Amino acid sequence: MSVLIFIDVADGHVKKASLEVLSYGAKVAEQLSTSAEGVVLGSVTEDLAALGKYGVKKIHQVSNDALNHLDAQVYTNVIAQVAQATGAKVIIFSNNVDGKAIAPRLSAKLKAGLVSGAVALPDTANGFVVKKTVFSGKAFASIAINTDIKIIALNPNAYQVISGEGSAEVIPFNATVGTAKVKVTNVSKASGEVPLTEAEIVVSAGRGMKGPENWGIIEDLAKVLHAATACSRPVADAHWRPHNEHVGQTGIAIAPNLYIAIGISGAIQHLAGVNRSKIIVVINKDPEAPFFKAADYGIVGDAFEVVPKMTEAIKKIKG
Repeated sequence: MSVLIFIDVADGHVKKASLEVLSYGAKVAEQLSTSAEGVVLGSVTEDLAALGKYGVKKIHQVSNDALNHLDAQVYTNVIAQVAQATGAKVIIFSNNVDGKAIAPRLSAKLKAGLVSGAVALPDTANGFVVKKTVFSGKAFASIAINTDIKIIALNPNAYQVISGEGSAEVIPFNATVGTAKVKVTNVSKASGEVPLTEAEIVVSAGRGMKGPENWGIIEDLAKVLHAATACSRPVADAHWRPHNEHVGQTGIAIAPNLYIAIGISGAIQHLAGVNRSKIIVVINKDPEAPFFKAADYGIVGDAFEVVPKMTEAIKKIKG
């Protein structure tokens, strides 16, 4: 018996979300008095052994060029082989794009109970109960998994990365890799210093900015905070900003430590995509803006006056 953790990579680099699930999985293994093991697919440029500091003891690597691009069906079959060979009874993913594509398929293949959107460690006092978000983050539910094999998909930024000491044993795994049905013909990458889904700080703006020509103050604030930039749906629909920056129920759901919303009214569809943020700061000249009800901190004022002053203040603090 072991806890198997899927280590998600992009362009050969381990994603931040993978460090979270490694820390989470190591704690689950501790609860169950077993070992935490990882599985990574495709080419990786980083030192996998160094991931042992997050609590994983072994890492099973399936090196195959066919796995350098995600094909959910192929990944599912390979991970199932690793799970069966290692006797994994708990399998953990990040509830990101890749995890959402693989975990349900693996659940069906292994006849394993699945809880996606987990936000806390399972309660193992009486069975195996996992807490998750429901209704777009407006409530929580506790789900009992009664199957022999259990799968958890952890929400990004729901669990703190815990780093210690240690080195993992990297073990090559010879898996049968099927023929991919997905062929990658072109890759178009979103620009930006910080990937939006992995950003700990996000500076977002809406129609209150009046036009794309005014976005400079948003980018300046994001730069001093080393933050990612985002926007509301009307802004993306008006082509003021690229659609990959659109956050909300119909865009990208994020959960940064700090979310700064500037000139965004706070429609329920937008809130559904950002309400898992640890701290929400709202800047809006309308004191009746709905977003203030969800905010931890609010500033009623003109963004064109408030944001530049905030940027300068942060620069002075940072020296």
